[in-house]
Amino acid sequence: MMEPDIVKDAEMEILLKDIFSIYDYDFTQYSKASLKRRLNRICIIDKFTSFAELRYRLVNDASYLPHFIEEITVNVTEMFRDPHFYKALRKDILPVLGTHPFIRIWIAGCATGEEAYSLAILLKETGLYERSLIYATDINPGALEKASRGIFPAGPMKQYAENYILSGGTKDLSSYYVSQYDRVRFHSALNEKMIFSTHNLVSDASFNEFQLILCRNVLIYFDKDLQNSVFKLFDDSLQPLGYLALGAKETIRFSNLDYKYRQWNNEKIWKKIGPES
Repeated sequence: MMEPDIVKDAEMEILLKDIFSIYDYDFTQYSKASLKRRLNRICIIDKFTSFAELRYRLVNDASYLPHFIEEITVNVTEMFRDPHFYKALRKDILPVLGTHPFIRIWIAGCATGEEAYSLAILLKETGLYERSLIYATDINPGALEKASRGIFPAGPMKQYAENYILSGGTKDLSSYYVSQYDRVRFHSALNEKMIFSTHNLVSDASFNEFQLILCRNVLIYFDKDLQNSVFKLFDDSLQPLGYLALGAKETIRFSNLDYKYRQWNNEKIWKKIGPES
């Protein structure tokens, strides 16, 4: 099936400049191929037959912006995605973090929160939750609202439960939530130590110092210059000997900061080396 081609490359550049000048959202360094697909998808969803219609609505109707942001930034996410990654966190990384009196974790680009709740479960099961704080941030306010409620579709729970067991879980995932028709609600005890907040990786600054930063399957949508900028942000936010976790197709290798990090055991986890290393 051919993808729609309502928005052309030159028109996309015009629209990105409009969004930045009017709303101060900068998407100019996002992957152009990915952006174009999403813009054309928005046109189909909202029944725009031309670029001019999309541009007119976006420029003249500020109330349309939240919907546009939600569609342009949505990322596929799931609980315990890549179970071997979570198993490495459980067995090797969290015990090291447990030597700290207090653990600060940043999940950047948390989307609708599945990863935040996965990590909260790991922290519960390793006895570290009560002295941890999880900052879960995203550019998309709508996604954050969903994340903060801890309510997810029931359909994927069977797969999530399998992921959980493969990640080293020893309980039944259903012990962490209650079923409500076609939805499940995770126990409120899991988000007591979570702070959900909007944060734009393109334009916002570092806001704390963390022992662990997770940003998985977000950087693949950025061009190389923007990736380097975000790595600098993470480096400013990560304490020496802290850990940076990326997605399966992402790497800090070949970036400007590669020399400051060592990959851990071939996982998508990098340790920031100390000042004397």
